[in-house]
Amino acid sequence: MQRTLPLPKKRTMIIAFLPPLLIFAFVFIFPLIFSLRYSFTDWKGGLSTQFIGFDNYKELLFDSNFWNSLKNTVTVTVLVVIGQVGLGFIIAVFLVNKYVAWRNVHRTLIFLPVVLSPVVVGLIWTIVYNKRNGFLNLFLSNLGIQNIPLWLSDPSIVLYSVSIPIIWQFIGLYMIMFLGSLENIPKSILESADIDGASTYQRSIKIMLPMIYPTFKVAMMLCISGTLKIFDQIFVLTGGGPGQSSMTMSLYNYRVSFDMMRFSYGSALSIAMIIITLLITGFSLRVLGGKRYE
Repeated sequence: MQRTLPLPKKRTMIIAFLPPLLIFAFVFIFPLIFSLRYSFTDWKGGLSTQFIGFDNYKELLFDSNFWNSLKNTVTVTVLVVIGQVGLGFIIAVFLVNKYVAWRNVHRTLIFLPVVLSPVVVGLIWTIVYNKRNGFLNLFLSNLGIQNIPLWLSDPSIVLYSVSIPIIWQFIGLYMIMFLGSLENIPKSILESADIDGASTYQRSIKIMLPMIYPTFKVAMMLCISGTLKIFDQIFVLTGGGPGQSSMTMSLYNYRVSFDMMRFSYGSALSIAMIIITLLITGFSLRVLGGKRYE
């Protein structure tokens, strides 16, 4: 016999779930539907629109600026994933050691940038990278280095320069995630590894990482999906420049929509971004999910 919830409980569940569902629909579903609709028109912000079919998507396929922004986005994502997840794991392994002094102080200082606004982070690193009075250039000058690069003006290094502030801001988040999992590993396992003569590298890669692999997979997915839509820090640091050297998909969408006032083409770019993000995250999830540890 199938069990059903009493009517009062059903009403309570509906009352509890309806507001967040309405907010989700208002914030995500409805804008997505409108974006999809306008992507098939020539809408420029007025009341009149004309259906143009797939013209915006055809233009997108041959838009070199879009493909350049996609390349830049993927490059930044790879750099940030290595920096945030990789270094976050290394720092967590270091801080989980009970012999490290002031562990709580280190955790707090490393986590602190997470609570900052991305715009504030961008402004801080704009000062750090300043070619005349920036902390980084002054530090390198004191070391006797003469040929200091223009961190935000050199197309060959600008993607690396804008990736560092993003890594710096959120590395503490992944450090905390890994610390929470590492501290739950039975100490007897690590003690047995020490008795067997395992090095720090062997303990980290062959014991710790496999045992916290579910956390590692979640961290990878969060980092990939979050970085693919990166906007704020790069907008403050370079605005996508010099030229198109640091233009990401989100920045390019912003330029097309609000600088060029091509809202319909911006809508098509938004749909393309969603599809690309889903494909990349889906592929990453498949690759990460294909590995099993016991």
